Amino acid sequence: MSLRSMTTFFNATVLFAAGLLIVTTMTESGFAQDQKQTPAAKPKRKPNPAFAKVVDDPKLPRVLLIGDSISIGYTVDVQKQLKGIANVHRIPQNGGPTTLGLQKIEAWLGDSKWDVIHFNWGLHDLKHVNAKKQLVGVDEGEYQVPLPEYEKNLTKLVERLEKTGAKLIWRSTTPVPEGAKGRIPGDSEKYNAVAAKIMAKHNIPTDDQFSFVKPQMDKLMLPANVHFKPSGSAALGKQAAESIKKALPN
Repeated sequence: MSLRSMTTFFNATVLFAAGLLIVTTMTESGFAQDQKQTPAAKPKRKPNPAFAKVVDDPKLPRVLLIGDSISIGYTVDVQKQLKGIANVHRIPQNGGPTTLGLQKIEAWLGDSKWDVIHFNWGLHDLKHVNAKKQLVGVDEGEYQVPLPEYEKNLTKLVERLEKTGAKLIWRSTTPVPEGAKGRIPGDSEKYNAVAAKIMAKHNIPTDDQFSFVKPQMDKLMLPANVHFKPSGSAALGKQAAESIKKALPN
């Protein structure tokens, strides 16, 4: 091979190697970028046992719990307290304010026969929200459902629940502690007073969880929060179960 041919071959080999190096580097760089840009999959949240499917024992009466996150917190405790005594169901979501109740009540009741319905609306009615219905500070929003509207809505809901033929139990709205975002301490009393008039008119007994919680808020509730410690939810569940037992058919 001539010197000129060897030089040409050498140059071509160098160019090929350089090109291969560039391609490899770009590929590895791109792979590294893809690795960086692909977020790690978030671990799936465990399903809340409060929403687990209930398989009825046909020999037992049927109970429906309607309410917000407070009732979600005590659902499993009620089910444990009434195991072998009643089939305890709950609505498949947070019951929210009375406005949501009016929208969803037919779906929640379904075509099933209910023997007892234990229900509440309140904490989501009295909270302050912005135009997007997001929880905000009391100085930044308005009541989600003002008292006059709450009275009308709750009356309509009670009248609908009465048509089921079930025994009804109203659960009073639990207290609002100091520092709870978007809610004013003392408003539970105002909304409960309106509810009490409606329940008296319709002869519906009350599971008075407000009075049960009020003197022991520090013990049962989370600080500056309308929600409860696990032990607090268990205590509410025990009280709810006792009120339901009294209403069950003999």
